[in-house]
Amino acid sequence: MSATERAGPPDLTDDQRRAALVKAAEARQIRAEIKEQLKRGDLLLNDLLLRSDNEPVVGRLKVLSMLEAMPGTGKVRARHIMRDLDISERRSLKGLGRQQRAGLLAHFTNEKQSRDHD
Repeated sequence: MSATERAGPPDLTDDQRRAALVKAAEARQIRAEIKEQLKRGDLLLNDLLLRSDNEPVVGRLKVLSMLEAMPGTGKVRARHIMRDLDISERRSLKGLGRQQRAGLLAHFTNEKQSRDHD
């Protein structure tokens, strides 16, 4: 198969398709709960990154989506952070490099410290 050709969706039985839909819905629910925990401040970025190493569903969370859920970070600011840290808008948590992770952690640690001093 050439690079321009794409395989169609896999042939699944109705039961397999239903199971896949259930699994996908569960994954979306987990990622939505994570974003809500981030918004409330109940989940720290470092803990999320550790979870992304061990939980495939968490690892597939998009960095952009995660950043937009962080307190005080909206759509525009999230994109600026990603640009400054050289992170693609399509990158997932599991795809972050060591320097990108360190950059995110430093950014939010420094931001928290400056807010605490205000």
